[in-house]
Amino acid sequence: MDTLEFVRVRELEVAVRIWNPSAPRTLIAWHGLARHGGDFSALARELGSEWRILAPDTPGRGLSSWSLFPAHDYLYSHYVTVAIALLDHFKLDHVDWLGTSMGGLLGMLIAADSDHSARISRLILNDVGPELNKQGLIALSSYFGVTHRFSSFSELHQELIQHYASFGITKESAWRELALNSARRLPDGSWTYHFDPRIGEQFVHDTPRDTWADWASIRCPVMVIRGEESTLLDAETLPRMAEAQPTLVTLTVPNCGHAPMLDQSAQVDPIRHFLNRPVPRPIPGSSSQTGTGWHCFWHHPVQWLAHQWRRWWK
Repeated sequence: MDTLEFVRVRELEVAVRIWNPSAPRTLIAWHGLARHGGDFSALARELGSEWRILAPDTPGRGLSSWSLFPAHDYLYSHYVTVAIALLDHFKLDHVDWLGTSMGGLLGMLIAADSDHSARISRLILNDVGPELNKQGLIALSSYFGVTHRFSSFSELHQELIQHYASFGITKESAWRELALNSARRLPDGSWTYHFDPRIGEQFVHDTPRDTWADWASIRCPVMVIRGEESTLLDAETLPRMAEAQPTLVTLTVPNCGHAPMLDQSAQVDPIRHFLNRPVPRPIPGSSSQTGTGWHCFWHHPVQWLAHQWRRWWK
């Protein structure tokens, strides 16, 4: 990280980690559920000095504020508000977006929103999509919904290696860096993770929605990266995603689960190639809303919500 900027969004302070601040091109890199922007240091190094990387810490994670009202602030709707405020702060009318897991879903929601879709020029989803494996989601919510306490830093370090083995990290130095950036000391001298354990309440308070409709509404170029052994994004989902987005670019990372760390040239080179592709010019009179878009679902909102609740939680 070359610099760190704090942006106030309503009552919360949001930390934004920045690499190559003077670079001519900008990429928003948004982390997953219980991670933070520091995870993109290797991506910034591999992608090179041409790219300014802006990697926010979502509220409740890393160096950003914890919310006093998790039921209001630890929701995708509020994360969209935070993201748009950051785009405004950095004066980004159009920007490329790469998101891991939760960060990918956030980018997808913005790219599908009729008010903000034009602000995403290209979208890269790292091991996430419009349909997620139910058991994988349950495992995430169960693990990150409670406080983890460790008697020593070494114990936390070993737990990280076990829990994040699917990241595909191979170097001990990378594991040590991940542990250093993930640890927080408690008043009694024990250790825990950097995030607010109440971020897991998102799984209770967030409103289910038809993310396939969001996916179909996206009009910018899209790339999806999937860990070959992912427990969250099933391989069978990719062909369905390509049906709605025929120009979809996909990359499968071998010997990796959820989610690829994007710290190796074999993973970053295809990302660079995708980002260097020209963005197609929009067809005059076209709209980001289609027959499968929001106006269709909100025509009968009560039935829609009931259907989605059963779909997500049955």
